[in-house]
Amino acid sequence: MLLGCVADDLTGATDLALTLTREGLRTVQINGVPKGDLDIGEVDAVVVALKSRTNPAQEAVAQSLEAARCLRAFGARRLMFKYCSTFDSTDHGNIGPVAQALLDFAGGDFTVFCPAFPRAGRSLFSGYLFVNGVPINESPMKDHPLTPMRDGNLCRVLQRQTSLPVGLVAYGDVDAGPDAVAGAFARETAAGRRALILDAISDAHLRTLGTAIADLPLITGGSGIAMGLPAAYLKSGLINALTPAPTTIAAPAGRSIVLAGSCSAATRGQVARAIAAGMPALRLDPNAIAEGTTTPDTVLAWLDAVSGDSPALVYSSADPEAVKAVQGRLGVQEAGHMVEALLASVAAALPAKGYGRIIVAGGETAGAVVGALGASALRIGPEIDPGVPWTASLSGPPLALALKSGNFGGEDFFLKAWDRLR
Repeated sequence: MLLGCVADDLTGATDLALTLTREGLRTVQINGVPKGDLDIGEVDAVVVALKSRTNPAQEAVAQSLEAARCLRAFGARRLMFKYCSTFDSTDHGNIGPVAQALLDFAGGDFTVFCPAFPRAGRSLFSGYLFVNGVPINESPMKDHPLTPMRDGNLCRVLQRQTSLPVGLVAYGDVDAGPDAVAGAFARETAAGRRALILDAISDAHLRTLGTAIADLPLITGGSGIAMGLPAAYLKSGLINALTPAPTTIAAPAGRSIVLAGSCSAATRGQVARAIAAGMPALRLDPNAIAEGTTTPDTVLAWLDAVSGDSPALVYSSADPEAVKAVQGRLGVQEAGHMVEALLASVAAALPAKGYGRIIVAGGETAGAVVGALGASALRIGPEIDPGVPWTASLSGPPLALALKSGNFGGEDFFLKAWDRLR
């Protein structure tokens, strides 16, 4: 094994595992800190999915270090810390504190930060993060219920989270190629800067950066920063060959369902499109969950009454104003936890009811659902939309799972995803 990755949520881990698989690394995803006796077989990369993005920073650091130690025990020679391409965090963390702790663990004079993922509309220019051409602080991420992004300058955002001096490798150096990037690294570190934001507005930039960072003990970023690593590892002799990515995946027979806990603009659009296309849908009201009138049993009874073999949709997605109103009544954390717990309980009962194909929208929701299903390890299958693959469970009941970040996927995602299964 060459590359060991620590991801701060489950859908982000799947996004990264997809990138590595698509670029030629044999990759396995493990959900939760792996046990020391886990047999991962012959692989090039392992991605450990944590549920630490919104935890207290001290907890996130402890979990991430535990995962890194396990990856080292598996033989990882390089480490990566993966976070969302929207860099969502707070002024207290968790990106800065976790990265700083992992740098101390891995060694090295500096590390890099690059959430850019142009294929999904995320780009960095002059240290500013843009989403589909809009500054992130003017995008729907400004209304994120847990990690609102109200400053688009990542140098400022990161500096508020870490004691490491923050620097920038800007567009001009990245666009000039790997040698120019190496020169920028030397310039910034000579000035004492140890946390370097990297500009990137195209896949070509990400591949340039992959060449420049392949020898670093630790890198950090979104899944895009891993795009150029496999080719760089092959060129340097760290691996012997690249493995073609799958184009389809075998899925168990059974019914199909979408469980959507995200309230992002992308997921709300996908829900609306699926309902407009006639997908049977049940909306979860957090107030009804709190009052006990909506329970796992009522949801399962509704599913039993849905006729035919078409996918069903169970969702809690709502617009920002509705989310704020619910949070005001129930509390920010409690409102989300109630929905996650209910969807996890529903998910645990699905295999026995004949459901073998499941889409989950939302990182926090995916973590709860996958834990309830006992799917502790996943094989990566074909890409549905940028950053979202089908996966096959390697533990627990046989399942095909698509774990979608709330912000990812086209509007027709819930309708077209099933076509990649066989």
